[in-house]
Amino acid sequence: MVGFDTETTGTSTMRDRIVTAALVHRAANGTMREQTWLINPEVEIPSSATAVHGITTEQARAQGASPDQALEEIAAELATVLARGVPVLGFNAAYDLRILEADLARHGLVGLADRLGCAVTPVIDPLVIDRAVDRFRKGKRTLSDLMAVYGVAETDNLHDAAVDVRASIAVFDALVANYQQVNHKSLAELHRWQRAEHRAWAERLNQFFKSKGRPADVDTTWP
Repeated sequence: MVGFDTETTGTSTMRDRIVTAALVHRAANGTMREQTWLINPEVEIPSSATAVHGITTEQARAQGASPDQALEEIAAELATVLARGVPVLGFNAAYDLRILEADLARHGLVGLADRLGCAVTPVIDPLVIDRAVDRFRKGKRTLSDLMAVYGVAETDNLHDAAVDVRASIAVFDALVANYQQVNHKSLAELHRWQRAEHRAWAERLNQFFKSKGRPADVDTTWP
């Protein structure tokens, strides 16, 4: 599998931009190889975002690669592995894939689906899987929370993209070990199941928001 994560200028997949990205290639024998990027987003990085990932505007401008170059490298690598049928894993993967697509479009670069000539698949998302297999567990479901639930060793460097990818892979391994409905599925079946489970979760949440008079704007599509 190939793990993918980004750190960004904010939380909007349409307005915000990628600042750092990581791909972690895990071979069948368990060995891992990392690719990381520091990118100049060509806009100011808000202090709230810097507080999360530690990258300042000045650092990104001085040390970051041009977005055209870095985004093309990331998209080309992802398209290559997906075309071979290798799954891309990401915690809340829809966010990272959407912001990548928006950043590619902003710079006139070809999106993943167009490179592949088909939908972006197979994708693995430990967050979607956890919501499905342990629906009624109370509490938050951040990466750190799931690490605690599944006994994944804590690290002080969460919100470093490469560290987050490794932690997400470890959470997925724990899900596979604990739930037969995960480890007995083919990649294609797992992808379709996650899509259906995400839609069901989003529809339930939208119904709850409607009942409270709040906007029912949770996206039902995945990834």
